[in-house]
Amino acid sequence: MSQGVAALSTFAPKSLRMEEFPCEVIRNFSIIAHIDHGKSTLADRLLELTGTIQMKSTGINQQVLDKLKVERERGITVKAQTASMIHMAHGKQHLLNLIDTPGHVDFAWEVSRSLAACQGALLLVDASQGVQAQSISVFHIAKERGLKIIPVLTKIDLPASQPERMAAQLQSTFGIDPSEILHISAKTGQGVESVLRAIVDRIPPPSGNINSPLKAFMFDSLYDRYRGVISLVSIQDGIIQKGDRIASCHTRKKYEITEVGVMHPEEVPTSSLQPGQVGYIACNMKESSEAHIGDTLHRVGVPVDPMPGFQPSKAMVYAGVFPVDSNDFIKLEESIKRLTLTDRSVTIQRESSTALGQGCRLGFLGTLHMDVFRQRLEDEYDANIIITAPTVPYKVIFKDKTVMISNPTEFPDTSDTSSKVKQVQEPVVNASIIVPEEYMGEMMSLCFAHRAENLDHRYLDSGSTSEASARAILTCTLPLSEIVTDFFDQLKSRSSGYASFDYEDGGYKASDLAKMVFLLNGKPVDALALIVHRSAQHEVGRKWVKKLHKVIPRQLFEVPIQAAVGKKIIARETLSAMRADVTAGLYGGHYERKMKHLENQKESKRKMKRIGSVDLPQDAFFDILSTKGK
Repeated sequence: MSQGVAALSTFAPKSLRMEEFPCEVIRNFSIIAHIDHGKSTLADRLLELTGTIQMKSTGINQQVLDKLKVERERGITVKAQTASMIHMAHGKQHLLNLIDTPGHVDFAWEVSRSLAACQGALLLVDASQGVQAQSISVFHIAKERGLKIIPVLTKIDLPASQPERMAAQLQSTFGIDPSEILHISAKTGQGVESVLRAIVDRIPPPSGNINSPLKAFMFDSLYDRYRGVISLVSIQDGIIQKGDRIASCHTRKKYEITEVGVMHPEEVPTSSLQPGQVGYIACNMKESSEAHIGDTLHRVGVPVDPMPGFQPSKAMVYAGVFPVDSNDFIKLEESIKRLTLTDRSVTIQRESSTALGQGCRLGFLGTLHMDVFRQRLEDEYDANIIITAPTVPYKVIFKDKTVMISNPTEFPDTSDTSSKVKQVQEPVVNASIIVPEEYMGEMMSLCFAHRAENLDHRYLDSGSTSEASARAILTCTLPLSEIVTDFFDQLKSRSSGYASFDYEDGGYKASDLAKMVFLLNGKPVDALALIVHRSAQHEVGRKWVKKLHKVIPRQLFEVPIQAAVGKKIIARETLSAMRADVTAGLYGGHYERKMKHLENQKESKRKMKRIGSVDLPQDAFFDILSTKGK
């Protein structure tokens, strides 16, 4: 083993003389696929085959590029990672830059960012599951960017795999020639060499001129406690070295480079980065906001034309994050800012609530993204937090202006004519669901229950004669607010886990929405306001009132719990009073003696109810918000 380490250490410095890798021997590629089709496993095998990581004598390397605790626990990739590999082909050393991407629909922004630095992509399809919703959307993202796509069928070692049928499916869905498709098993390593050959032979090398002025494209950033912001860049033209002074096209700020290097798969400093190469730079950048994703970097005094950047990510789901102990707010805010350095798609603004104190309102790309962010806050920063029910941004059109509202407490009362609201619009998404045909009826009823419109379907397998069921793709327009609660769970349970789901932004659409407020003893509780569609207001009102009835502690007086839309009460439960047994000491005598005591008690309760206020304890909030879907 020690000999192996020695051999590796003598081999490593020589292998990373970046001048030895002109553009012709560089290949930049990423791995794209639906969630759980084996991207990170294939990345492990490629890293092993090229000698970038050592093969373990016992067991196998698992998800080397998934570095976060949350990724390991859930077995999903959240953050795109890069790794450079050296591979010998056609008698030359080739430099392969791999960018591993996430597969979940919430992280599509990470995928499009990664693809901007590549010339080719491996499209992985699970041979037992076939083409799924996310496979289609990532394929189109890659096609739009003009990438060379290498189709790969993986998991062929599974007994349930049907490579021939899936190859036909790829042909009918994407028009891919079956002879181009590689058949591999990333777990056992079968056929993985053919993937390396295809990368070298099929993917075009990057174009770049070493004599042109420096032009570097920043596609990701991460934060290091000691060195500040580390930027991942793809060099388009020119050469970048330690000590160079660079400037940003976007912010116009200037920096001196303190370190350059490549991820091999951990950071390995090098003397320079050449055209076509992908690596990292550290340049004493302190603020994360300065590292603008999609920015073009150039040498100070030698400006270049900026490259087209990305569409900035749009927050689709908003939620309030509050510390359980309100004294921890400053610490929580600092933790959130640190986390957003590695996850740039989260938007932040401060907010305060009478019930929960000070907190932040965060915008996320989806509910999984929100859940992962919450888990990272708890894992990496030991934060103790309450997250309010997720909401989506609504567009409220007044007679004189248009306002975006994501916090239900700011939503105007639409039934009140003096509020001058002309129209309320809600965000909609174009959803596509791929599902075996026997579950079609279930899926349709699920979509209609969530206010779907423009429902349409077509079959994916052209003339499928095999004994396995044909699969259909369902497309419809759904309101985003219907998806953010428990739509995904229901989709999976109603289709026995076979359905896959993908959506893209579909703009805004006018809708009949109302604000629902909950009253305790006639006083509204601001933190529990909801925005509901009029068709569902009675059902939602009853459900929430019952839930409140369970968690609010009993008072010494009777408390009515009401759900109100505008001025109209639509649901009510009464929390009965705690009563002392005032007649326990009376024995015998006329029954009016008892009545006198009971009347006195009743009168006192009435007085108490008039002046009493009900405080919702924090743990009651915690209870309500943690069971929002149940």
